[in-house]
Amino acid sequence: MPHPRRSLEEEVVNVRSLVWFVLGIAGGFVAAHLVNKDPRGQELLAQVDARIGEFADRMSEAYHEQETRLSDILDDAKSVAASAVDATADAAGSVAAAAKKAAPTD
Repeated sequence: MPHPRRSLEEEVVNVRSLVWFVLGIAGGFVAAHLVNKDPRGQELLAQVDARIGEFADRMSEAYHEQETRLSDILDDAKSVAASAVDATADAAGSVAAAAKKAAPTD
C-alpha cells in the first residue's frame, strides 16, 4: 500500500522547522564564540564543561553499576537453571531406574 502523499502545508511546516533548527544551531555557535572571547565567558564555559564532564562520569558510573547488577542477576539465574536441570536429570534417572526394577521380566 503506497504511503499517502503529504500535503504542501505539512511540507512547509517541516521545512520551516528545519530552518529554525539550523538557525538555532548556528546562533548557538555564534553565541558560544562571542562568550568565549570574554574572560568571564571563558570561565563560564569552563564551569559548564566541568559540570558536563561530572555528569557524564556519574552517568557512566551508574551505567556500569547497573550492568554489574544485571550481570550478577543473570549469573544467579544461570546457576539456578543449571541446578534445576541437574535435579531434573537426577529425578528422571531415578524414575527410569525405578521403572526398570518394577518392569516384569519375561
